[in-house]
Amino acid sequence: MQPGDGRKIGFWTCTALVVGNTIGMGIFVLPASLAPLGYNALLGWGITVLGCLALARVFARLARLLPEADGPYGYVQRTLGDLPAYAVLWSYWVSNWITLAALATGVVGYAAAVFPPLARVQPAWLCVGVLWLFVGVNLLGVRSGGRVQVVTTVMKLVPMLAVAVLGIWVLLDSPAAFGAHPPAKPLSLGDAMAASTLALFAMLGIESATIPASRVDDPGRTIPRATLAGTGITAAIYLVVSAVPLLLLPYAELAQSSAPFALVMERFGGEGMGRWIALFVVVSGLGALNGWTLLGGEMMRTMADNGTMPRVFARTNAHGAPAGALVLTALLATAMVLMNYSESAVTGFTFLSTVVTAANLPLYLGCSLALGVLWWRGQRDAGRDLLVAAVLGVGYAIFAFVGMGARPFWLALALMVAGLPLYFFLRHLRNRTTRHA
Repeated sequence: MQPGDGRKIGFWTCTALVVGNTIGMGIFVLPASLAPLGYNALLGWGITVLGCLALARVFARLARLLPEADGPYGYVQRTLGDLPAYAVLWSYWVSNWITLAALATGVVGYAAAVFPPLARVQPAWLCVGVLWLFVGVNLLGVRSGGRVQVVTTVMKLVPMLAVAVLGIWVLLDSPAAFGAHPPAKPLSLGDAMAASTLALFAMLGIESATIPASRVDDPGRTIPRATLAGTGITAAIYLVVSAVPLLLLPYAELAQSSAPFALVMERFGGEGMGRWIALFVVVSGLGALNGWTLLGGEMMRTMADNGTMPRVFARTNAHGAPAGALVLTALLATAMVLMNYSESAVTGFTFLSTVVTAANLPLYLGCSLALGVLWWRGQRDAGRDLLVAAVLGVGYAIFAFVGMGARPFWLALALMVAGLPLYFFLRHLRNRTTRHA
């Protein structure tokens, strides 16, 4: 596919992938999860934003130094080898379809609140229907999914803007309202680390522009710009909108809320505002669902192109979409929905976020190490900040692992080990084919 191919995606679509995939459902419930930690939540957010900006710099430099590489798989493969590349991308792919199932469940839950007739339909089947709707969109090609992503990204910024404007209005009109309910929880390093780990779940997706690298127009220039711009936009939005409910609402009440943004809008913006916020939350979830569906297919296609998934998943349809990869990813997400859906699914949000975060961290660690290896191999003329970015990326990934505790670490390791039999089986087939060629 040539650079001028009409099926390539550009800067705005890549930026929309970063912003759209990062702003999903997590941020809309995160203030409630962070409320028991008091002001440690704001400190944790600060740590997370700085860490994610460092990781964004890692991905931006890798994309500039290795523009011909096929995204994170290529970055890790060319520096650390085939097995580490497979392990980190396998783990990331598993987290992808777990995320799809979680997003579909969250979207349907909010949609039933906005459109009451939907409550009469079996929620699990609504989740499945939403999943496959976006598989259909992405089967029409990466540009089709990209257009949907741009539109939904713009729309999902509406509730964020509304909460930010509300916060500014209250600050000017009734400044005493901020800090009127100080938490009893004192500041501590342990609680700040816990808050940072929870906040990281809402920032997952900063690497999104790198995944479909082979489908990006001028990737060496487009991906770094989109990654840094998208991460910066998202971080600024999150810092503002997370602080508003944390500073305006009583912490005990906020901790019990399943829709903290809707609660703060109802309380300070007027009756009925919460329902409008819920509507845009649905749009946000749909946009994230579309973006993660696109990336799920592209990840499998990349792995199949490199021989670490069956070759059938590298095949594309008439629109250039990896049809088999999209269908398999959706089938696995569907199975997750049907096996795990329950009326109390929201209570598992914190654990689910930890699972997904743990499965993402090996990719962040691997890419940070890859940048360090490039510096070691002689890319020192690219600037001292190359080593600084690598060290900060590795340091933050380790910090996040420590913050989650031992259980998520072993869980992430187990996810990687689960994919090793397939890797060695496919390598055996390749070696046998080579010997008989």
